[in-house]
Amino acid sequence: MRPLEALLAGADVAAVMALVLTPWLRRWTLLFTLPPVLIALVQVGVEGWRWQLLPAEALALVVFLIAPKPGPAPSVRRLKRPYRNAAAAVCAGAACLVMAIALPLALPVFAFPTPSGPYAIGTVSYDWVDEGRREIFSSDPSVRREVMVQIWYPAKPDASAPRAPYLDDPAALAPLERLLRMPPALFAYLKYVSTNAVVGAPIVDGGGRFPVLIFAHGRGGYRQHNTFQVEELVSHGYVVAAIDQPYAASAVRFADGRRVAFDARFMDQAFLTRAIPYLAGDVSFVLDQLSGLNGNDPGHRFANRLDLGRAGVFGLSMGGMVAAEACHRDARLRACLPMDVEMPADVVRAGLVQPTMWISRDADSMQMEGWKEADVAATQSTMNAVYASLPGDGYRVLEPGMFHQNFSDLPLALPPPLGRWVGLIGPVDPRRGLAIVDAYSLAFFDHELKGRPEPLLDGRLRPWPEVQFSSRRGRSE
Repeated sequence: MRPLEALLAGADVAAVMALVLTPWLRRWTLLFTLPPVLIALVQVGVEGWRWQLLPAEALALVVFLIAPKPGPAPSVRRLKRPYRNAAAAVCAGAACLVMAIALPLALPVFAFPTPSGPYAIGTVSYDWVDEGRREIFSSDPSVRREVMVQIWYPAKPDASAPRAPYLDDPAALAPLERLLRMPPALFAYLKYVSTNAVVGAPIVDGGGRFPVLIFAHGRGGYRQHNTFQVEELVSHGYVVAAIDQPYAASAVRFADGRRVAFDARFMDQAFLTRAIPYLAGDVSFVLDQLSGLNGNDPGHRFANRLDLGRAGVFGLSMGGMVAAEACHRDARLRACLPMDVEMPADVVRAGLVQPTMWISRDADSMQMEGWKEADVAATQSTMNAVYASLPGDGYRVLEPGMFHQNFSDLPLALPPPLGRWVGLIGPVDPRRGLAIVDAYSLAFFDHELKGRPEPLLDGRLRPWPEVQFSSRRGRSE
């Protein structure tokens, strides 16, 4: 809970207790029942309203309205009947208090972990149109492919600057809510979640040119859904560009306010498979745009600060397929990191030449989550096939006890008991799982793009004994 939310919950508890004890505290009831109403008003004004607080705010108002007016305490002979009234008030108040406290705790305004690297983080967004490609998911042949791209980069530190919101447009997740059969506006409160980045912060002076990474989101996802991983990488000296891929994302809002919602055809696996090469083209297009910024950035931020000779790509779920396909088609990408997904058929046939790391989990964990046997087999077999055919460095990182959403920001947004109860996160400690993803991602890109020796990758360091790690080295090593 945020500070004023917690204060409101505590004031509600005190008010309900005062109502229960009215026969004895009648003279002082107002001192307990008025503060929750005032705190609720202040909380909405300072922290902002969200629907999870409705029970707490309603309870504060109801208790204030039904509380007896101040007056002298009744005589001892008049205290017998109030025992029955007190019991009823206790039951009703307890039920309301459970809702008032449980909802904000179940869907909290969470905080992102502080990245471990030496750099602060800045972020900017771009609306880019690829005039060379038509939008194949639109019925209008004149429409060109357009993507929203958010870039995170090492920035000058400014402790006083306001942090960027996690989502500036939670309404864009409405198709995802429908896809998951969740209540409308469930994710509206995410606009209050802050990241560790500062919008438009000046890029850091030192550090030379930074390696560039492209992030691809999952089916029905959004460009920010692995912010925990993006921020960790950027804090260690990477520029990360995440693409919102229209029609495959939950929804994309462009700079002029237009929205493109998720195309339900992507729920058909055959349709998704046919679309992967086109989506991989977005990665190449973004590399082209970044090359332009590196040569002449009108905003004077990225000019000559991007090392596109050291470029990599990573993605989760469908984004992992896009990442692998992009590496198959674009030799500018020097490192590939797909997460928890099967490999495209042409990638399995032809293999990859780039060093590649797969971060996923064992077949037992997939079956525990309820994946179909065919999907488990496809994910494991295609991953292993491409891994075995690599001419250079390859790594497999399997984390037992992880579910699919454990590789995203979701474990930060849900308390573990609730996440496990609804079947969205696995039995692994959620933050431990995210730490493993961060550590292996950073070690992989540091080794392959920066040439650093990494004990985590050669087996000398095993901080997480449960991780099933295997590697193969390139012929030059």
